[in-house]
Amino acid sequence: MTPFGERVRALREKRGVSQKQMAKKLAISPAYLSALEHGHRGRPSWKLIQQIISYFNIIWDEAEELERLALLSHPRIVVDTSGLSAAATELVNILNRDIRKITEEQIDKMLTVVKNKN
Repeated sequence: MTPFGERVRALREKRGVSQKQMAKKLAISPAYLSALEHGHRGRPSWKLIQQIISYFNIIWDEAEELERLALLSHPRIVVDTSGLSAAATELVNILNRDIRKITEEQIDKMLTVVKNKN
């Protein structure tokens, strides 16, 4: 699942809307919406993001947050470490190799470190 997919699913469930109902209103297939929610599809288009924001009638900070989550929701990312240190390259390769073995608690700790880098 991606951060964007997780948020869309939460918004949809909070409002008691099925994937089929939402997909019909957005003129997309329920299968595509399901794949988007589960992280089996790439980042949604800007147009679709705006349609979803409009569909849920969300504004300001919540809309900006949904846009931000969409940018962070590509399930298959390539990390270019050329020009970085050997340690940076090692880190990325270890994460790539072991990401499925890392617990949610460990991921939360790493996210805290990375988000507070300043």
